[in-house]
Amino acid sequence: MTISEKDVLDITPRKTNRAEALYVPAILKGLGTTFRHVFMNVPREGRNKKNIWVVRYPEQKREHREIIEGGIEPSTFRGVHRLNKDEKGRVRCVACFMCSTACPVNCIHIVAEEAPWEDREKYPKQFDIDELRCIYCGMCEEACPCDAIELTPHYEVVGLSRNEMIFDKTKLLEIFDQTIERKPM
Repeated sequence: MTISEKDVLDITPRKTNRAEALYVPAILKGLGTTFRHVFMNVPREGRNKKNIWVVRYPEQKREHREIIEGGIEPSTFRGVHRLNKDEKGRVRCVACFMCSTACPVNCIHIVAEEAPWEDREKYPKQFDIDELRCIYCGMCEEACPCDAIELTPHYEVVGLSRNEMIFDKTKLLEIFDQTIERKPM
């Protein structure tokens, strides 16, 4: 099979002039884009101020309705984990290890024990999530067959050491009690 002359592309780089060799046009183009964005975000009289994304955190906090009006899809936000409770106040998890298996970074550690209740075989004796290692992908939430683990809209998580950011079963159940009125998206 022969290749015709018109099918051959010449890819030798062209010679650059002095301005291009010093990247002057590229720098000016980048500065123009930067200044355009800066001046578009400066509040002016008569302009819709809802489009300003500056929030003086922690004095101001964005609520979910502001996020919806701002154009961010609320179902894409994933915050800290929680372990759900069933109607009887027990942990809903049945220690099936589906969440720890689905976790791509292996930040979930479960130790199972035989359940004292007759409606399930086992429950988690220990359930730990390393929140610093977690990438908040939501795969644990999707893999759970009994909706025991959820990612909440709660994003204010503070710890002074790595051990404080490893949430055990009691901490995850406390988060459930704190966020029971705020249903995840």
